[in-house]
Amino acid sequence: MENALLIGLSRQMALSHELDVVANNIANIDTTGYKSDRQSFIEYLMPGAANEQFTGRDRRMSFVEDRATWIDYSPGALTRTGDPLNVAIDGKGYFVVQTPRGQRYTRNGAFSTDATGTLVTSDGYQVLGDGGPITFQPNDHNVTISESGIITVQEGASTVEAPRGRLQLADFARPQLLQKDGSSTFLAPNGVNADPAPAGTRVVQGTVEKSNVNAIAEMARMIQITRSYSDIANILQQQGDQRRNALQQLSQPPASS
Repeated sequence: MENALLIGLSRQMALSHELDVVANNIANIDTTGYKSDRQSFIEYLMPGAANEQFTGRDRRMSFVEDRATWIDYSPGALTRTGDPLNVAIDGKGYFVVQTPRGQRYTRNGAFSTDATGTLVTSDGYQVLGDGGPITFQPNDHNVTISESGIITVQEGASTVEAPRGRLQLADFARPQLLQKDGSSTFLAPNGVNADPAPAGTRVVQGTVEKSNVNAIAEMARMIQITRSYSDIANILQQQGDQRRNALQQLSQPPASS
């Protein structure tokens, strides 16, 4: 296969992967706490061939290499819901939740209670406090969550506030090492340890953090990727047509004089 076709194909493969990433971001525009993905590409220079019998030096070909996908951890907009069990983190940090696969971390604070009164995420994972899962009693009402994550309620007819726990907040010195494990939960790989949330981080009750996906930018990028892919396909088609026409001309017998 000719070099131009190989180089064009490398770019098409990279664009195809980037299109998948952009499409996934768009699909999660309304996912609370979702962090968008980004693509990184680099130039890959093909090593030049070498032989003493070559009449000249071989030129190195420049391919497109799909290097990595990285997570954009910039915060999403805080949206007021009015639900007392909904919380958002203003600043750095993550809520700690318990899943069947172990502890995970999330910015999705759209919490509710399950049939046992345990505080859970929208995926049904238990929300962990400093002392473990947080559980409410059937007669609890007037739930208050302070900026430091302390949860208090009023029991029945009592007007005295009773504690129910404190939300566990964690942070990471190198959050780029976290891995996605679901739409809005993250896994800390072996060797990546959680630290307490830094000073200045506060919990906002009755609010959730929306996805940080910029819908307009992602749609514009999808159009750009689609056009680039089509342009390369047209160029490769032209290259193929030129080669086919050249072979047809060469295969024709010479005209008799």
